Amino acid sequence: MSRRADVGVRLRELMPPAADEGFSPGHRACPGCGATIALRQALLALGPRVIVVVPASCVASIGGWDDVTAWRVPFYHTLFPCAAAAAAGIAAGLAARGRRGVTVVSWAGDAGSGDIGLQALSGAAGRGDDVLHVCYDNEACMNTGGQASGLTRPGASTSTTPAGKATAKKDLPRIMLAHGVPYVATASIAYPDDFAGKLRRAASRSGFRYVQVLAPCPLGSGYEPYRTVEMARRAVEEGVWPLWEAEEGRVRPTRRGRATQGKPAGRRGPLSAPGGGRGSGVAREQGVHPGDGGRDGAGT
Repeated sequence: MSRRADVGVRLRELMPPAADEGFSPGHRACPGCGATIALRQALLALGPRVIVVVPASCVASIGGWDDVTAWRVPFYHTLFPCAAAAAAGIAAGLAARGRRGVTVVSWAGDAGSGDIGLQALSGAAGRGDDVLHVCYDNEACMNTGGQASGLTRPGASTSTTPAGKATAKKDLPRIMLAHGVPYVATASIAYPDDFAGKLRRAASRSGFRYVQVLAPCPLGSGYEPYRTVEMARRAVEEGVWPLWEAEEGRVRPTRRGRATQGKPAGRRGPLSAPGGGRGSGVAREQGVHPGDGGRDGAGT
């Protein structure tokens, strides 16, 4: 069986008919939206017993508003800086009422996780709130015009850094590891079985859990919409986005990419050149162990 056919079989096994999905077709996402792919994969993996909290972001708009919605699970739209805090309140309320077996997910993008949302995220992690936070990382503030975020990689051209971003990509997974949380992982929409397994392992634990999934944006990164999964796959294969998980602080790789050759960073957007980064050795600098990582490239 060819690689493409094998991937197709595994996707069909993972994806039931649309009626069973937690996020339905007919939503408002752009063609090729990586955030929507990530969301659908996550809800299929986690099942119906979830409550999802989303701050201001693409996903908040994609799901619809007023009496039109694509959500088929309980969904709470909160303010930009406080997804993790709102999710923590919901989790505490469920516990007070004796409601068990419900996974509370705070789902936020770059800024909602690592910039304006970082205080709430750090607070929930530090308290050990019973929340699963998923950062869907498209490496810029795509909902508001593709501005650079703290998670934009060095050299990437955005609407606010047209000559290339000069500062480092914030390393949120390692920041979460430093909080001592029980589960941290990276994922990519190009590997749905890996992503689903990590979400299920995270959901099986209590306390604060963190997963950061690469979810490229064709509009912001300047590639054709049909290439979204390819871009997410190339970032992993070329060692720019290593896949790993850490349980109780013990880090292990879940997929290794080949070393990059020091290609220059792209100028069209955060993922316009998935093998890019400053200088050589992006794969080396973005190693799996928290103590080995550098600050270049689109890695974690």
